[in-house]
Parts: sequence; structure tokens; C-alpha cells
Amino acid sequence: MYSGRINRFEKLSAIKLAVVQYAILVLMLALTAGLWRLQILGADNFRLLAEQNRIRKVPVLAPRGKLFDRDNRLVVDNYPSVSCFLVREQGRNVDADLPKIAQGLHLDLEDLRATLRRYRASPGYQPIPIKQEVTADEQAFIEAHRNELPELETIDQERRLYPRDGFAAHLIGYVGEVSEEDLNNLRYAAYEPGDVVGKAGVEETYDELLRGQDGSRDVIVDSHGREVGYLRTQHAIPGQDLKLTIDIDLQRTAELALGDANGAVVAMDPRNGEILAMVSHPSYDPNAFAVRINRADSNQLITNPNHPLMNKAIQDQLAPGSTFKIIMSAAGLQEGVAQDMRVNCVGGGTFYGRFFHCDKHHGVLNISQAIPLSCDTFFYTLAQKLGIDTIARYATAFGLGSKTGIDLPNEMAGVMPSTQWEMKNFHQRYYPGNTISVGIGQGETQVTPLQLARALGGIASDGHFVRPHVVSADQLPAQFRQAVLDSFPGSGDKTFSLNPDTWMTITDGMAAATTTGTAAASHLEGIDFAGKTGTAQVVGGGDTHTKGGAKTPNSWFVGMVPRRNPEIVIAVLQEHGDWGSNSAKIAAQIVTTYVNKKRKQEHNLMEQAGTDKPVEMGAVWSDPLPAGHRHAGTAPWQESVLHAGHFIINPHVAAAGPKALSSGYPGWPAWLLTYPLRFKEGHP
Repeated sequence: MYSGRINRFEKLSAIKLAVVQYAILVLMLALTAGLWRLQILGADNFRLLAEQNRIRKVPVLAPRGKLFDRDNRLVVDNYPSVSCFLVREQGRNVDADLPKIAQGLHLDLEDLRATLRRYRASPGYQPIPIKQEVTADEQAFIEAHRNELPELETIDQERRLYPRDGFAAHLIGYVGEVSEEDLNNLRYAAYEPGDVVGKAGVEETYDELLRGQDGSRDVIVDSHGREVGYLRTQHAIPGQDLKLTIDIDLQRTAELALGDANGAVVAMDPRNGEILAMVSHPSYDPNAFAVRINRADSNQLITNPNHPLMNKAIQDQLAPGSTFKIIMSAAGLQEGVAQDMRVNCVGGGTFYGRFFHCDKHHGVLNISQAIPLSCDTFFYTLAQKLGIDTIARYATAFGLGSKTGIDLPNEMAGVMPSTQWEMKNFHQRYYPGNTISVGIGQGETQVTPLQLARALGGIASDGHFVRPHVVSADQLPAQFRQAVLDSFPGSGDKTFSLNPDTWMTITDGMAAATTTGTAAASHLEGIDFAGKTGTAQVVGGGDTHTKGGAKTPNSWFVGMVPRRNPEIVIAVLQEHGDWGSNSAKIAAQIVTTYVNKKRKQEHNLMEQAGTDKPVEMGAVWSDPLPAGHRHAGTAPWQESVLHAGHFIINPHVAAAGPKALSSGYPGWPAWLLTYPLRFKEGHP
């Protein structure tokens, strides 16, 4: 019996031993599998985590490209600045440090927490920008608490420096931190939260070229996050500098001339579309956006009834008033209607059973008189003869009712009514009586200052219309240049064939407007200054002329120099500025600056020539008579021979030197031969 118990005990011990052995085997297999998973499958991941524990990637921000005017004068610069970023360390709870960080960096705690919440979904290695423009005392705080707050990191960067007082602000634009709304846009697919992007104007359109490419610096840190060395640096690629088409001198004159008035000024070269000046008032300070504008200031700009953030040169859509009479004149002359018209203005006329007023009793006049005197009655009659669709056909051909295609964001198209437009928008027939108001630039017609400048400049250029632009295309890569054209569709470059008589009649009429017509007070002696005034009633306004009042008409003027094939065209809008002659005075100041500057350059021969441009000049000099030809008792002036000539100074021949030149041109003065030149006209 005892031996049976022993046998059962031995059997149980063998089973237990086997179970223990199998358990040990399973445990060993599990450990082996775990080691294989850690060392083989997860090797790359854990190696990366170990590197991140040891190496911190610090961004090196690229400096933004600078902006220059057409004469290479600096307009927008950068200045050195320090920003503070929060680096999320592995395993460290930064939330507990936020109150101390907010206090030391003078931040609102709730705003700081909101900033971190925005970056919750971003990669852990990405630094979070929490304070820009760190001051000296804030930098001292960061350094003094380096051990306690290792998550704080400062980065040197260059920040935008814009001109003071909102100078050219609407054309230049501003930069700011990319918003959540922007990041949802495919255009900003390559951007990360915290990136600085262009928000308006040139800064927005050419952001891809201006922003450059950021670099990075791999920094070695210890277990406390303190920097102990660095491994490598990937240098940032600076953004491309751009030369604008604007002229600082004209821009400054336009800003000062418009003064405190609400409105806009556009100066353009109608030969190639280069914008020489663009002003919109009231303006804003783009430097306020370059760091981070506070909510109160932002709301004040947004809710301001004068719309300081609106670029009125390309976005303000208003009735053009009598400036539209140039469009009417072109349509009437091209259609063969206006040439023989004689209208008796008795202070207005009756059309479709309603009396339409004119500001004066002009008597009997033709189109050559109606343009400079701006007779409403004449153009009421012309509008009735042409009809709305003929008027709209010409206005549309001249670019009204569509964007110009300028390389600036958010341009507006304006409105040009027609029977089709009326049916499309209001589902009703067009009332013919409205055509009478359209004939003098009132009614539903709406234009922007830039549209009007392009249209009248094109008519004065014998039907050559151009696409306006603020950055020359030759600075842009071919692919980017095409992208700009595709992104800003509009009326662009176009040629409209005008009859020679049409062209001559209109341009002569505009020249008479600045001598004997409605803009006579802005006449410039010795300058072929032409233009057209416009006084446009506001919606709901009456016939009141208290300048600046809510019911006061808007004041327009579009002028050019010279009258035919102009070099510059200027459109001026003063909201509630009363008579168009007031805007003509502003344009006259800009023209004066332009002409004086050009005359000065033309008199500076070597500046005009540059390095490769020949310069024409005239010269008068005298040579003494040979000794054998002198006579006793003759006056000194009788002992010399007077010479004159017309020459072209050519810098390319400079290497020839005075001796080589004098051998080919005997008898020419030594002072003239010091310049490389080419003879154009013979001696008298």
C-alpha cells in the first residue's frame, strides 16, 4: 500500500515537472519574440526615438525677398528679430509650465493655451511659435530658466519692415501667420501652422518667390533638453528680391496730393501697363500685421466704415460720372452718329417723358465742344441715338465690366448694363429711359479707377489697351509667369481699331478740357496735359455740393500726357469730393512731378545714356582763324569760325579715345571729343 502511494507521487511529480518545463519554454519563446520585435521589427522606430531624445531640429527661417521701386530704391526691407518657440520634449508635460511661461513672456495664459491646442495635431518634433518680437528682458527670462523650462527655444529671424504711414500699403500688402482657413486651401498645402505668408497685394501674389526656403540646424541636447553641441546645418535659401514698377517719387506725390480724402489714385504707363503709382485712402500700417495684430486693432480695421483694408484703386466700384463721356464719344464717332450732331442745350432735355438736367445752358454745340464743356444734354441725346446695347458693346470692348487682369488679388469687375445683363440679373426687360443716365456715366454703370485709367489711356493710345501690372514679367520664371496670367484673368492686352478722326477728335477734346473746359483750373503751361472730369451722384444723394458730405457727389478725373499716345495716364477718385475739377488738381500735381523728373533726366546726358543707350545732343562752338587769315583791327568774334552740329553720344565707342576720334572729325572741339560719339547731321 505504501509503495502504491510512492508510485502515485512519482507520477504526479513527473506531470508537474513537465508543466513547469513547458511553461518555461513558452516564457522563453515569448521573451525571444519580444526581443525580436524590439530589436528587429522596431529597430528603426526606436532608433528614431533615441535620436530625437538626443538631437533637436531647430528651424532656420529664410529671409523674405526685398522689394524695390523701378529705380532700384528700397521700398520693403527686413530687420533682425528674435522669436520664441515651444519645443515639445519627449515625456515632458509642458502644460504645467504654461503659467510661468505666460508670466515671463508677458502672454495671456488663455491665448497661450489656445495656441498649443491649435498645434495638437501637428508632429511632435515641430516647434510651436508662442512669442514674436521677444524683448531683451524676455530673452533674459528664457536664459535664466533654461534648466526649469528646457522647452523654450529662441530663433533668430528677419521680419518685414514696411514704409511708414501706410505708404503704398495696398499695393505692397502685408504678411501674417497662416490661418487655419488658409491651411484648408490647396494653395497652402505646403505650409505648416506658424508659417508666415503674404496676405494682400504683391506679398500675396508673389509669396512663393518672396518667401524662400527654410533650413534647419540639428542640435545635440542632454537629458534636460539643454543644448550641448550641433551636428549639421541646412542653410536657408533667401527669397527672391523683386523690382516693382512703381516710382517712389510719383507715389509720394500721389499720396500727399490725395491727402486725407477717401479715394484712390492710379498712375499707369499705357504703353506697357506698368503701374507707376497706386494709392488708396484711408490706408493702414502693414507693420502692425508683420508681428501679430491684436484682436481689437483688427476689428477696428474691419468695422471702419471707410474701409481702410480695401484697395479702392481696384475694388471700389462706383459710377464714373462724366468720364464715361469719352466712351460715349468713341462709340458715337465709330458708329458715324456723333460727327454731325448739333444739340441745343437749354439746361437739359426731355427724354422718354422725363426732363433730365444739365448743369449749365451751353447753347448749340457739337462733339468737339461737348467733350471739354462736359454737356450732359449732348450726351443724353447721343445715348438715345445709340441705345444701351451699342453703348455696352463699346464699353465692354474697352474693358469696362470685366477685370483688367492686374497681378493683385481681389480685383473687382464693375458693372456694364445691357438688355442681356438686365434679363440675367433681374429677369426683366431693360427700360430704355435708363439709357439716358448711362450716357453720362450714371445709373447702373460701375467702374474701378484702374478700369477707367486703362480704358481712357487705351483710347488716347489709338486703341492700344494693355494689361496693368506691378511686377515686370522678365523677373519671373516662365512657369510662374504663366501661373500669374492664369490666376488673374481679365481684359488684358487688346487692340481696338479706331478711326483716325475718332482718335483726333477725342484727344483734342480732352486737351481742350484742361485749357478752356471743366479742368481749366488745372492747366499746365508748356505741358500737353489732356483729360476728362467727372462728377457722379451717389446712391440716394441729391444735388448737394457740400464737399465731404454723405450726399456730395464723387469726384473723378482721368488725365494723360501727352494727349495722343500718352506716356502716363492718371485716374483720380475722391469719394464725396464734389466737382471733378477738384480731382483734376490732384492729377496735375502728379503730372508736374512726372514731367519735371523726366526733364531733369533728359538733361543729365550720362545718366540718360546709362551704359549702352546713345544720347542725342546739339553743340555750337568756334575755332580761331589760321594765322594767315587774320586781319589787323578786326573784332575778336571776327577772328573765329562758328560751327554747329547734332550728335549722338555713344558710350560703346569709348575705347577709341579722343585721339582716334579727332583724327576722323577734324575741327571738332576737344571737350566734345572726350565723349565717344557718332555724327548725325553735318556742319551748317
